[in-house]
Amino acid sequence: MRDLNHKKQRLQNRNRPKKQKKSRKPINYRRFLKRGARIASVLAIAAILVVVCLETYELLARATFFRLEKIEASKSKRLKREEIIALSGVKPGDSMLRLDLRRVAAQIKKNPWVEKVRVNRYFPRTLSIEITEWEPAAVVNMGYLYYLDGKGEIFKPLTKGDNLDFPVITGITGEDLSKDPAGCKVMLKTALQLADLLKAGTVFKLADISEIHVDKGYGYTLFTAQGGVPVKLGNGNFPEKLTRLARIYKELSTQLPELEYIDLNYNDKIVVKKV
Repeated sequence: MRDLNHKKQRLQNRNRPKKQKKSRKPINYRRFLKRGARIASVLAIAAILVVVCLETYELLARATFFRLEKIEASKSKRLKREEIIALSGVKPGDSMLRLDLRRVAAQIKKNPWVEKVRVNRYFPRTLSIEITEWEPAAVVNMGYLYYLDGKGEIFKPLTKGDNLDFPVITGITGEDLSKDPAGCKVMLKTALQLADLLKAGTVFKLADISEIHVDKGYGYTLFTAQGGVPVKLGNGNFPEKLTRLARIYKELSTQLPELEYIDLNYNDKIVVKKV
């Protein structure tokens, strides 16, 4: 029965009239040609405009009216105006339009004392250079001596003639800095805060120490300028600990050559160990 129905269905399908294919509309080549011509015209006009703009730019760049005459440089503590201009690589007579301000700024920033540079041109003939210099707050000994600014940024190795009259921080190595830059920066900033407390001291002062030593595990240790006696502070409560030391430091200062260390890393006492 199933086979009869299947055959019947095939016969019906054969007897159905076949659908006639729709005739395809002829391609309107004229329309495509017009559109292509329109696009070509737009591109040609754009190319002409680009050429005109370039030619105009070249004419303006060569015009004496847009030649650099005045170079303004901000005052700085360490760099003279002549040095800043020499670093910039620009000179009077250069085309104002062709000056690459980013390149000029990058050239000036090669000097290790320069933290920030701002370069502006003021048409028709003036270039302005403003620099911000790094300000050292301490010296970090990492095998070589480096300047440290007040924000905890190491910015320059010390060279001949550089001032050494700053607090010296030890205990951080170049390897520490590469592995944990953020952690090292926090420790250095804390060492700077400790140096500020010592600057404000009247009995135990910054001049009484030779270095601030940083240890990631233990904390902070000061070394006295006289005798190099360790003054152990550990971590935290520095104002209270230094205030306690100040009460007896006058007496201890006469005994420094006989001391092995002074331990302030307690809440209510000071441990003084003799050699």
